[in-house]
Amino acid sequence: MTDEPGARDRILAAAEELFARDGFDATPTSRIAERAGVPKGLVHYYFRRKPDLLTALVGRLPSDVVDPAEVVVAGDVAASLHRLVDALDRALDASAVLSHLLWREADTHPAVLAELEDRFDRLVGVIRAVVSAARPAGAPPADVDSAAQLLAAAVSHRHSVARHADDGQDAMHRELRFLAAALAAGAGA
Repeated sequence: MTDEPGARDRILAAAEELFARDGFDATPTSRIAERAGVPKGLVHYYFRRKPDLLTALVGRLPSDVVDPAEVVVAGDVAASLHRLVDALDRALDASAVLSHLLWREADTHPAVLAELEDRFDRLVGVIRAVVSAARPAGAPPADVDSAAQLLAAAVSHRHSVARHADDGQDAMHRELRFLAAALAAGAGA
C-alpha cells in the first residue's frame, strides 16, 4: 500500500467531522475512508483500530501550554489569571468541537481519557507556575496547588462543555476574582 501525501491528515479531519456529527460508535471506518478520499485499507494502515483515531485526535488539540513570563503581572494574581485565561481561550477556542468530542468519548475509551488527563495535569502545572510567580508573599503553597486544580477544572469544563453558556465569560471572571481574593486572604492569615 502506498503512503499518499496528506492522507493521514485527511483521515483525521474526516474522523473528527464524522465523530462529532454522528458519534464514534455510529461512524464506520469505511465512511471515514470515503470522506477522506482514501481506500479503507489506508485508514487501517495508519490506525490499527478505530479507537486509535480518537487517541490521534488528542494530538490535534492546540497547545495548552502558556509561558508564565508572558502573562504574569508580579504581585497581581487576578490580572495574571485573567491574562492566562485569555491566552488559553485564544488557543483552545479553535478546537471547541474537537475538545467536546474527545471529552464525550473519554468515558468509554481509556486511552483518550489518559491523554486528556495528561493535558489537564500540564494545565495545572502552567496555572501553578503563574500563580506562584504572581502570588502575594506568604500565600501558602497548598493554597496555590488548590487554586491551580480548581482553575484547571473550570477552564477544562468551560472548553469542553460550558462554552455554550451565555455567561461563560462573566462566570470565569467571577471565579478568577474569587481565587485571587482567596489567595490574598490566605497570605494574610
